[in-house]
Amino acid sequence: MSNIEITFASLNLAQPLMRAIADAGYTTPTPVQAQAIPLVLAGGDLLAGAQTGTGKTAGFTLPILHLLSAKPAANPRPGRPRCLILVPTRELAAQVEQSVQTYGKYLPLKSMVMFGGVNINPQMKALRGQLDILVATPGRLLDHVGQKTLDLSGVEILVLDEADRMLDMGFIRDIKKILALLPKQRQNLLFSATFSDEIKTLSDGLLHNPGYVEVARRNSTVELITQSVHLVPQKLKSHLLSHLIKHNDWKQVLVFTRTKHGANRLTEKLIADGIPAAAIHGNKSQPARTKALAQFKDGSLPVLVATDIAARGLDIDQLPHVVNFELPNVPEDYVHRIGRTGRAGSSGAAISLVDKEELQFLRDIERLIKREIPVVAIDGFVPPTHIAEEAPRPPRQAHGQRRNNPPRAAGNRNQPAREGQGQKQKPRNPQQREQQPRTEQQPRNSQHPAKARPPQKTAEQQHLSEAARHQAMPQPALFSPKPGVRRGR
Repeated sequence: MSNIEITFASLNLAQPLMRAIADAGYTTPTPVQAQAIPLVLAGGDLLAGAQTGTGKTAGFTLPILHLLSAKPAANPRPGRPRCLILVPTRELAAQVEQSVQTYGKYLPLKSMVMFGGVNINPQMKALRGQLDILVATPGRLLDHVGQKTLDLSGVEILVLDEADRMLDMGFIRDIKKILALLPKQRQNLLFSATFSDEIKTLSDGLLHNPGYVEVARRNSTVELITQSVHLVPQKLKSHLLSHLIKHNDWKQVLVFTRTKHGANRLTEKLIADGIPAAAIHGNKSQPARTKALAQFKDGSLPVLVATDIAARGLDIDQLPHVVNFELPNVPEDYVHRIGRTGRAGSSGAAISLVDKEELQFLRDIERLIKREIPVVAIDGFVPPTHIAEEAPRPPRQAHGQRRNNPPRAAGNRNQPAREGQGQKQKPRNPQQREQQPRTEQQPRNSQHPAKARPPQKTAEQQHLSEAARHQAMPQPALFSPKPGVRRGR
């Protein structure tokens, strides 16, 4: 039977679920739903690989709701969930729990979501009642375990959603701690948008004779997404982005930056140019992130600037434009980014602003997705004549290399361990040392004149020499001479 012939009615889901599906306006499952739902209903483990936007959340929430409603809890107690769904980010946690609420609204099952960045007391209160399905981020879940407000001994089904991102974010130790707290006999479901050696290692240790679902080629991009590159120096990117938004009258665009500081700075520039925008990243409070995302979804906020981690799990229907303000270090992250558009059969556009220093990142991405992204010249953009010099950017990671998350300090899950904790801190470079005047009675190296250091440049002299060296460097071409031809390759 082909996927075209499969309907939700043919999947033998419980009647309350069919009623909720009809309320949502769905009749035909997506390919990942059509393949995953029967495998989960059969009770076996599952390894599912599906690019973002394919409907995989319903692919596991629907059969889980069916299984839990068909069999009562063996030993129900407050704060003792039967299903645990682990996700990497707050936004994805809220999205998954909303899916559980949507499809389970006619069932007597109780669910809740828990993540950090918000007051823990309401979560503690919710854990005092019945709980069937818990959607959580690893850090806050272990906080509750440590405070003995959560009992994981009754988990019948475990889901690792966006498992690749959880590993990227350094959650592997937390995941291992959580697995040690779960019953050995349980059903395990692992979903990942991309595959790597780390994912294979995790799945080999977690899954037992799993069913396998992969609805698209590994690390592929949706064909409905139109991809393009604009070659532009870094210092002109914000000006070009403002031009593109205004000139093309974009109403909804998600912009990715490399750093939190870069997201804030770009947001301020867009607002100064008269373009309403907001930033979401790890340093923003959860209420601020929730508000910005809600405004972006309802169309009242045309531009949302996000870092990779904060944007993971964003589900915006028919998002027309995604812009890579800076290319990611890791090629797989490009697939995640542009997968925010072109969802559920809709078309979309992914535009990347690429500086000369990022050409190697571009080549790595093209090698991964097995296609060349066309370079497109920009019509009507006139660069400003006077541009304020930006502070030098921090060095980028090596190609394909992810940042290593530092270990967290003991006793506080939410605070990273400080560098050199317990040791005397030294300034990171000589320019940060406090310049103190020396008197004639205390000359530098007076006892060892042979070892006296040569005179150092002042900060102003150092700055001028750096500026002169920067101006002497060749600059990348702003525009390609014709589409499809890339300079510097």
